[in-house]
Amino acid sequence: MSSGGIAGLGFMEGKQKLFYLPEAHTDFIFAVVGEEIGLIGTCAVLMLFSVFLWRGLRTSMRAPDVFGFYLALGITMMICVQAFINMSVVLGLMPTKGIPLPFLSYGGSSFVVMLAGVGILLNVSEKAG
Repeated sequence: MSSGGIAGLGFMEGKQKLFYLPEAHTDFIFAVVGEEIGLIGTCAVLMLFSVFLWRGLRTSMRAPDVFGFYLALGITMMICVQAFINMSVVLGLMPTKGIPLPFLSYGGSSFVVMLAGVGILLNVSEKAG
């Protein structure tokens, strides 16, 4: 992360992904983002997950019934807590868990589950009015 600096080394110019990081394309993609896009890119990713959290909590508060509230809250927390855990692992705050970063990590099964969750969240948001 620290070798990226403020603006990063540039797209596809990172060296950590070349045999230094285990599973750089899935579990440690946030480190690759930090090295290639820098502090600006990592702050942008963090901001996007913060906006997702804010909008998901707003959707859950406006849900028409209790089931919609808990459904929207659960999906929002599932995605945001997974992102928080992945970022914490990359920064060395937690031990390695093997959890991918939602919407950014390589792999189809996690991406499909996250998109299904967002679809359900959008449906609750639509019913909320």
